[in-house]
Amino acid sequence: MAAPRKGRNASAQSKPWRALALILIAIVALTGGMFASGHTTPRLGIDLAGGTSITLRAVPEAGQESAINKTNMNTAVEIMERRVNGLGVSESEVQTQGDRNIIVNIPKGTNSKEAREQVGTTAKLYFRPVLATEISGPAGTASPSPSGTGSPSASPSGKASDKDRAADKEKATGKASSAPSAHSTSQGRAVSDALKADATPSASASGSPKATPSATPSGSTGDAAGKLQAQYAALDCSNADQRANAGKGAKPTDSTVACGKNSSGQWQKYILGPAGVDGTDVKKAQAVFNTQNASGWTVTMEFTSKGAKKFADITGKLAQQQSPQNQFAIVLDGNVVSDPYVREALTGGNAEITGRFTQQEAQSLSNMLSYGALPLTFKEDSVTTVTAALGGEQLKAGLIAGAIGLALVVIYLVAYYRGLAMIACASLLVSAALTYVIMSLLGPAIGFALNLPAVCGAIVAIGITADSFIVYFERVRDEIREGRSLRPAVERGWPRARRTILVSDFVSFLAAAVLFIVTVGKVQGFAFTLGLTTLLDVVVVFLFTKPLLTILARRKFFAEGHKWSGLDPKSLGAKPPLRSTRRSSRPAAGGPVDPKEA
Repeated sequence: MAAPRKGRNASAQSKPWRALALILIAIVALTGGMFASGHTTPRLGIDLAGGTSITLRAVPEAGQESAINKTNMNTAVEIMERRVNGLGVSESEVQTQGDRNIIVNIPKGTNSKEAREQVGTTAKLYFRPVLATEISGPAGTASPSPSGTGSPSASPSGKASDKDRAADKEKATGKASSAPSAHSTSQGRAVSDALKADATPSASASGSPKATPSATPSGSTGDAAGKLQAQYAALDCSNADQRANAGKGAKPTDSTVACGKNSSGQWQKYILGPAGVDGTDVKKAQAVFNTQNASGWTVTMEFTSKGAKKFADITGKLAQQQSPQNQFAIVLDGNVVSDPYVREALTGGNAEITGRFTQQEAQSLSNMLSYGALPLTFKEDSVTTVTAALGGEQLKAGLIAGAIGLALVVIYLVAYYRGLAMIACASLLVSAALTYVIMSLLGPAIGFALNLPAVCGAIVAIGITADSFIVYFERVRDEIREGRSLRPAVERGWPRARRTILVSDFVSFLAAAVLFIVTVGKVQGFAFTLGLTTLLDVVVVFLFTKPLLTILARRKFFAEGHKWSGLDPKSLGAKPPLRSTRRSSRPAAGGPVDPKEA
C-alpha cells in the first residue's frame, strides 16, 4: 500500500490551537483596554442619543467663488470647534460635508439656540468710531436720543473708578443732552467733520495710512457724507430686512451705517467711521465678573502688538471727542454688539468693556472676540433636533431589527447545516464581540459615533459574515460528495473556499470604501461599519472558523458523519470512497486503497 500523502496545509492542520489562542488573546486585550479607558459602550450619534444637528452651507461673496476651498473650509471647522467648546460642550462634532457644507452635531443638554448663533455667525469683527447714533424707528419717526444711553464703557483693564461709575449713571439716566445725535443738523455737521478728519493719515484696519486731504477728489467727502446721511435717515432698524442690509458690502476702509440693540432692548442706528482695529488684532478675550466695583460682568481684551498700537491710536483720538464721537462700536457681521465710550487713550494693550452685561452676554462676546472671524460666509440650510426619547426609540428599533435578522440567520443555519450551525453561531458571537469592543474604543480614539445608518451596516454585516461560513461549509460538503472523508475534505476544501471568501470580502470592502469617500454625513456611518465588519469577517474566518472546524473534524460526531452533524455522506449523496490512481513500483497486488490517501 502506498505511504500516506502529506496534505498541502499539514502544518496549519496540526496547529489549529495557535490560531484560536491568538484570537482569544486579541479579544481579552481589547476588552481590557475598553474597561481601562472607561468607555464600555459605543458612543451614540445625535440620532440615537438626542441633540441638535446643524447644516451650514458656504456662500461665496461676489467675485470670490475661489474662496470656497479645502483650506478655508478646514479653517472654518477649527474655528467652529473652538467656539462650540467655548460654550462648555465637550462632545460636539464639526465636520465638512462635500465641498461647501459643514455639519455641526451638538449633544443633548446644550443650549442649541446659543450654539447656532455661535457656529453660524461669520464673526467678521471690526472696531469702528461712532459718528452719530439715535434710537431707530420707521423712517421719519426716529426719536432723538442721547447717544450712549446704557452704552458700555471701555477702559484700561481693571481701572474703573467711582468717577467712571458716576458717568455711567449720568448716561444711563439720559442726562447727556448735548449729544450730537440729538439733532439732525448737528448730526450732519458731525458726519461731515468726521469724514474730513478720516481723510488725514491714521492707522486703518489693515495698518496702512489713509489718503491725505489733498489726495481726496474735490467734493467727494461731501458726496460721501450726503449719501451716508440719506442712508441713515431712511434706515429703520426695527425692520429685519433693513437691518440685514444695513451697510452691506461696505469695506473696512469705508464709513457705513449699522444697527444694534441698546441695554433697554431698543434698536439703535449708527453712522460709523472706517475700521481702526479688526478682530484679528485681538489676541485674547475673557468674560470676568468684576468684584472690585459695581461693574458686574465685563469683557477683558488683550491685543496683539500691532493691535495694541492701532487701539491706542483710535482710542487716543476718540478720547478727545464729545459724545457720541468718543465712542467706538464693536461691529460683528455688520451688527453693533457693543458701543463703549472712551475717556482716555488705552495704550497698555489691554482693555475692559463694561456695560451691565449678563453672564451669557459677556461670555458670548468674549467667545467671538477670542476665536475671530470665519474665512467664509455660511448660510444655515437645516437644523434637526432629536429628543433623547426619540433617539432611544430609534436605537431600540435598530436593536430589534438586528435581533430578528440574527435569529433568522441562526434558524436557517440550524435547519440546513445542523451541527455545523454550532461553529457558525460561535463565529458570529466572536465577530460580534470584536465589533462591539472596537466600536467602544473608536469613540474616544477617533470620535466614531454609532448612528442609525451604522446600526444598519452592522445588521447587513451579519449576512456577509454568515455567507463566508456557508461558502466554506459547501466546499467541505463538495469534497465529501466526491468520496473523501471529513479530515481531508476540511483541508482540501479550504484553499478553494479561502479564495472565494477573500474575493467576496474584497468587493464588499471596496464598496464600503467608495461609499465612505463619496458620501457625507450619516451615510458614512453605514460605510464605516460595513468596512469594519468586513475586515473582521476575514479575521474571524481565518483565525477562528477554519481552526475550529479542523479540531471538530477529529471528533467522532463529525468524523463519522452523524446525521445531525450536517456532514452525513448518505444525505449528501456521496460517491464511493476514492482509490489511489498512482502506480506502484511493483506489480499491483490488488486490494483496496485507504480513501484518506485520495
